[in-house]
Amino acid sequence: MSEFINNVSRRKQQLKNVLEQLHQGRSVEEVQEEFGHLVREASSSEIAEIEQMLINEGTSPEAIQLLCDVHVAVFKEALEKNADPETQPGHPVFIFRKENLALNQLLEEIGSTLGTYDGADNQALYQKLSGQIALLQTFERHYSRKENLLFPYLEKHGFTGPSSVMWGIHDQIRASLRDLKEALERLPENSADLKARFSEVAGEMQAMIYKEEKILFPAAIERLSPVEWLMISEQEAEIGYFQIEQPSRAIVQPVSAPGLNSMAPARAAVRTMEGGLDLQTGVLSQEQINLMLTHLPVDITFVDENDEVRFFSQTKDRIFVRQPAIIGRKVQNCHPPQSVSKVQQIVSDFRNRKRDTAEFWIQMNGKFIHIRYFAVRDAAGNYRGTIEVSQDVTDIRKLEGERRLLDEPAVALN
Repeated sequence: MSEFINNVSRRKQQLKNVLEQLHQGRSVEEVQEEFGHLVREASSSEIAEIEQMLINEGTSPEAIQLLCDVHVAVFKEALEKNADPETQPGHPVFIFRKENLALNQLLEEIGSTLGTYDGADNQALYQKLSGQIALLQTFERHYSRKENLLFPYLEKHGFTGPSSVMWGIHDQIRASLRDLKEALERLPENSADLKARFSEVAGEMQAMIYKEEKILFPAAIERLSPVEWLMISEQEAEIGYFQIEQPSRAIVQPVSAPGLNSMAPARAAVRTMEGGLDLQTGVLSQEQINLMLTHLPVDITFVDENDEVRFFSQTKDRIFVRQPAIIGRKVQNCHPPQSVSKVQQIVSDFRNRKRDTAEFWIQMNGKFIHIRYFAVRDAAGNYRGTIEVSQDVTDIRKLEGERRLLDEPAVALN
């Protein structure tokens, strides 16, 4: 056994050297010729672990991302021998793969449509392309499920390298899709630019399909437990799917896995925090809850179904004065006489299901204040109270364009 472990460890180190030589500028052909015998023995899991090793030793995910296509080319022969991922209907991997098939079909259809476009002002063809490209952009759901569901569970197993690399490529694809849409809007001028941009994004998306099916999915299947796959499956519908209906049932629960008749044991397995409060989507300590609420850029007040104030957040720059003395007080008594009728109307409308929200905005001391009220209802639809949210939106109203980078200098805090 120890000899087997040593052989695997030695091969991983040698394969790591292969990637390091690629980073140093050696060509794919040179590496394939010299290390072909190693490549033929590599599994997709080992390849993914090598990238993780490089990241752990200081190689940035961005650097690996630039060579990701090269990595796949070097190891393609070894990757091709891996068995297909799960084929069980309802399994997250099955759904991912079904979406990939639908994506390939859509890319072929768009390519065919573009092939018949001669650059003339053809409204019918433009509308067809517009619909196809709009549909292509909804593949974002596929990438979002990877980032928000699959990657977090892989990270729990210490497997972060490939996911961080892929996330970077997702962002590249998103940028290419935005460029494609902008090129479409410039038709009938620059039809050649539209075709070039489509060719680019199609190549990126198809390359990602290969990486998913030959590296990511096999590695995930090897690491994640049936409970974890069930947890992923339970959360998928909220993000949505690409070109497929919501699966009629979750993953078939393995007969050999007791205790999986509901998601409760799975949640309990994750929500293990000493002194923590088990919330619907996580576990927080009382201190963390207080810190979170006092650091939000909004002021919150909660009034229960009996019109009694039960909570307010004590933020640093609170807009309207609140003191602990108001806890348990009737909300109608917490406002000036000229506002009481409005408060009563809002609460009455909420209680009688005539509305779910109400909002006002005022100018006060040179600030523009946005005040919103939200009805709180339980799972059965019963009225359980009202949340008041107040926010100074003076600076927010001045924003224009976009800001995607942190370009302002950091300043030492007191």
